Amino acid sequence: MTAEKAVSAAGITKIYPLYNKKSDRLIEALDPRKRPRHRDFYALQDVSFQIEPGECVGFVGRNGSGKSTLLKILTGVLTPSQGTFALQGKVSALLELGAGFNMEYTGIENIYLNATVMGFSRSEIDARLPDILEFADIGEFVYQPVKMYSSGMFVRLAFALAINVDPDILIVDEALSVGDSYFQQKCYRKFMDFKRSGKTILFVTHDMGSVIKYCNRAYLLDSGRIVSSGRPKTIVDQYKKLLAGIAFDAQAPDEPQAEEAALPEDLEPGASWKSHYTLNREDLTYGSGDLEITDFGIFDEQGRLCAALNKGGTYTIRMKVEAHADVTDPIFAFTIKDVKGNEITGTNTYYEDIGTGTLKKGDVLTVSFTQRVDLQGSQFFLSLGATKYLADGTLKVYHRLYDVLELNILSAKTTVGWFDPNSVITIEKENPAKS
Repeated sequence: MTAEKAVSAAGITKIYPLYNKKSDRLIEALDPRKRPRHRDFYALQDVSFQIEPGECVGFVGRNGSGKSTLLKILTGVLTPSQGTFALQGKVSALLELGAGFNMEYTGIENIYLNATVMGFSRSEIDARLPDILEFADIGEFVYQPVKMYSSGMFVRLAFALAINVDPDILIVDEALSVGDSYFQQKCYRKFMDFKRSGKTILFVTHDMGSVIKYCNRAYLLDSGRIVSSGRPKTIVDQYKKLLAGIAFDAQAPDEPQAEEAALPEDLEPGASWKSHYTLNREDLTYGSGDLEITDFGIFDEQGRLCAALNKGGTYTIRMKVEAHADVTDPIFAFTIKDVKGNEITGTNTYYEDIGTGTLKKGDVLTVSFTQRVDLQGSQFFLSLGATKYLADGTLKVYHRLYDVLELNILSAKTTVGWFDPNSVITIEKENPAKS
């Protein structure tokens, strides 16, 4: 380990024993011959990295890749099975907010209790208390037992405490989006203040736009290993491929990645597009069945299947439709909704005045919608449909798939609302001062 590094890790490994039955644990412990009755699960395998003071470094990966386990080891919540690590300076962690709170204590009492555990003296806590209370903004409730708090007040107080202790190293695990939208704005402003002041930040999130916007470097984890590291944009692109089940070549840190040729529509012989995604198990599907949406996918500008898109480019939504009966002039549609179910955008062949003709039983066609990505960086859900207006004006549904696929928009720039107006701003000075 080197003292010049803010964070150093060498060969970090975390192993959990997995037992088929609860009784196997006791039998193994009492066995005088110490015969194992478990199998080892590697949550982390030989993870090594170094972070310079003042860097903001992101850790990305699928659920279960080991990101949160790594941060818990660095903060001392977990002990590694193998390997060593060192952190230089005072550390504050935003992991499981409020995990150390005593529900019977008041908010004030919990502030002093937790700050003392973090190594602060009574006078240091007294000096920071006004900032903590102002940031939490829960009023007189701070003098009440936290068991009386709403969930929003609880996380506000926990976040305010963690963020206002002036650490040298800030460790954040999916903790910036807490409380209402106004409080989230305060959280992100405070985060940016930390970054501008040269603090070292370790950042775990599923918001890839934040990784690109805030981080200097990023690491990609999968199955407990670091599989790639480098520029945030490069790592996010590799993460998108990982989500879609597409292989990629790991690059050396900060080495630009060469563009690859567009992939064929069928990535493997006989494989469907949708088989490369983790589909929404709670999606709603219904219809008469005369038409069936048998396959679908989202493609980037290079023709590659993806589940995340960069704002400012173009993308194509494709769906394959099979006719199980003769149908004339069907309507094909897509809709994009936010996580609350609000319809954000979408279109269909009827709105676009595209004739679809007659489909005979057994026909299979591919419908493609290509458009520019002007949505803000966020998480959305894709819905697809095959319908038709009957002569009496009623809408017949042949097949609808609601919220079938998650779509992530990545953006390094945020504007107001759901869409980026792509404004071109000019500033001209009139009557310039004479020198």
